[in-house]
Amino acid sequence: MGVDYYNILKVSRNASEDDVKKSYKRLAMKWHPDKNAVNTKEAEAKFKQISEAYDVLSDPHKRQIYDLYGEEGLISGFPAPNSTDRDAGVGRGNGFKFSPRDADDIFEEFFGGFDVGKGKISGGGGGGGGGGRLKKAAAMENKLPCTLEELYKGSRRKMQISRIVLDESGKPGTVEEVLSIHIKPGWKKGTKITFPEKGNHETGAAPGDLIFVIDEKPHKVFKRDGNDLIINQRISLLDALTGKTLNITTLDGRDLPLTLSDIVKPGHEVVIENEGMPISKEPGKNGKLRIKFDVKFPSRLSTDQKSDLRRVLGRTIG
Repeated sequence: MGVDYYNILKVSRNASEDDVKKSYKRLAMKWHPDKNAVNTKEAEAKFKQISEAYDVLSDPHKRQIYDLYGEEGLISGFPAPNSTDRDAGVGRGNGFKFSPRDADDIFEEFFGGFDVGKGKISGGGGGGGGGGRLKKAAAMENKLPCTLEELYKGSRRKMQISRIVLDESGKPGTVEEVLSIHIKPGWKKGTKITFPEKGNHETGAAPGDLIFVIDEKPHKVFKRDGNDLIINQRISLLDALTGKTLNITTLDGRDLPLTLSDIVKPGHEVVIENEGMPISKEPGKNGKLRIKFDVKFPSRLSTDQKSDLRRVLGRTIG
């Protein structure tokens, strides 16, 4: 039979139209890509499968063909028994033409105005009377401290969590679980990673979500400013006047040489393009590396040193 739409929607083969709608509603909200920042690709694939299953099982003609011939019958264009070409949505003499509807169109039609982030439903289309506020247990939020290196290169974390679940009798108990988190390059402090329904369970409510919030640890060399990185570089007065080659080690371990050939004044700033933090929404692009110079002046000079400086630098006579 190929794809098992009944199994995808978690319904039996004799499920009613209302059963199909209820199951789609529950699964679509669970696997909507906007609620799955960690495993977005997996969520997109499941969301598409769920929508395709609903498209087939909610349509009497498509469901009849699927029940008789399976997925191949839909793709091959087998007509439903006792149906005309017009009833089955076919072209004259061409057989049934199955073309899955767009997953987002089904979702919008089914739920009306749905705020994925807040879990609210306003209005409702063909969703079987699902208006009002979706009741869920309160979300669990935890900080996820990350080094600047992790946020620059990206990393994977294994996090052990503990949460309250209810058994079949409604009795609460504690379970432990290890979750995998993919930290993407360029993520900023405050970025939220949501695990749907991995929070605590409460009686009479859907399981709450578990949310990790990115927190940025201080770095001993670099400071982050949006997508830019800042280094406060201190150099001697001698180097500021005569020049120097600096070697900067980047967050991914590269050596970045910087030659100072001009006189460096206090407060001078050198900007290196594309050597800042990765821009998460623009893959392949980085912010700037800004190097701010602080010139260290000597605390005292001897009479001979002052004389030498006057001789070398000259005196300006008004």
